[in-house]
Amino acid sequence: MLHRAWILLVALAACGEDASRYEPGEELSGGDTTVFDAGRDAFALSARNLIGERRDRFFVGNAIFNRNWVTAPSSTAGVDGLGPTFNAASCSACHFKDGRGAPPAVPGEPFLGLLLRLSIPGEGAHGGPLEEPVYGGQLNHRSILGVPAEGGAAVEYEEVPGAFADGEPYRLRRPTYRLTDLAFGPIDPRVLISPRTAPFMIGLGLLEAVDEAAILALADEADADGDGISGRPNRVWDPRLERTRLGRFGWKANQAALEAQNAGAFLGDIGVTSPLLPAESCPPAQAACAAAPSGGAPELDQDKLDAVTYYSHLLAVPARRGADDPEVLRGKALFASAGCAACHVPVLHTGSLDGFPELEGQTIRPFTDLLLHDLGEDLADGRPDFLATGREWRTPPLWGLGLVGAVNDHTLLLHDGRARGFAEAILWHGGEAERAREAFRTMSAGDRAALVRFLESL
Repeated sequence: MLHRAWILLVALAACGEDASRYEPGEELSGGDTTVFDAGRDAFALSARNLIGERRDRFFVGNAIFNRNWVTAPSSTAGVDGLGPTFNAASCSACHFKDGRGAPPAVPGEPFLGLLLRLSIPGEGAHGGPLEEPVYGGQLNHRSILGVPAEGGAAVEYEEVPGAFADGEPYRLRRPTYRLTDLAFGPIDPRVLISPRTAPFMIGLGLLEAVDEAAILALADEADADGDGISGRPNRVWDPRLERTRLGRFGWKANQAALEAQNAGAFLGDIGVTSPLLPAESCPPAQAACAAAPSGGAPELDQDKLDAVTYYSHLLAVPARRGADDPEVLRGKALFASAGCAACHVPVLHTGSLDGFPELEGQTIRPFTDLLLHDLGEDLADGRPDFLATGREWRTPPLWGLGLVGAVNDHTLLLHDGRARGFAEAILWHGGEAERAREAFRTMSAGDRAALVRFLESL
């Protein structure tokens, strides 16, 4: 098998990529689907090559994505069935303007855009996490009338001091989560809790269109090339195909396809059932939840699930800004030389994806390998998810991150939003990324600024 580093070099050479210079077209992060918008709606636009009647269907999905669900029974047919327990009343409540969620900004603020996954040690259905027996797989802090909410949560931060090699100090913040007002008694003392911010929605269809073989070619589970970077695939249950497949979505790559990702979010976050996941999320101890009226069987019909899935496939990636700027180019070269590109692979190619000709045969620049990597104890959640260990995370795409501030009014990064910008995010990296982190920490102030400037251009 070819070594991972060699495969990466071959892929970059085939695209004409040179980290030290501008390559014509490299601002087109999503290939022909790329849109040119750096404003408030930068994440909410359809693929640029989506036209005619196919574009009309995009807006049907958009309407469902933004619609608030209501308690059943309701005269509003087709949008009742909220809960019984839930975190948000719509998809867009967490993915505001199709962007990124964030932890609470001030003490006492409710969690919205950040949720807590729950499990206990052991293997659950189809090899996934084993749900906490009383509170299920996710803490729902809201509920409909007559049904107790499961409880609340709070987050507190410890300031962690550090310094760059040149003596400039920095401070990181380490979160600690606490469950409050639990309605059904103490939680299992073995509980594993994993905070997850809502990721942005852009470019997901392009990532699904990357051939599985291309992703697996980047894996190096035994670190055969000795570069300290392993990268391995997660294998997860696909409820549509009823078999195990390569995972590529979610913070731990625990979903194989966007339809399943969307159905899981409807059920877990909004409490809405679908043909793919038809059972309400009501653990045995929650009798009022199980007895609550339903909005139908299922509450979200297949046509609506298909519309949202179509929509989520075709949200466009914004073009990079200043890709030919000398400072950005210097930062790009530093990003590569530090070893960041070993996991955040700059260039991938899409194959074909049934029903989505717009996504076929595109050269894309997502800066991910869609594989799992051990990022060390500081970022570990201790919670396995299919094959992912408690220290492993999927490499998140970096495209669009430079516009999160413009779209979502914050620059909080990593899976739990602890990092207040790119520099802090890098400094939290450990495990396989420790050498890249140290390369950044020991750079001069000017080089660090250039690398961050490159990231801001994505």
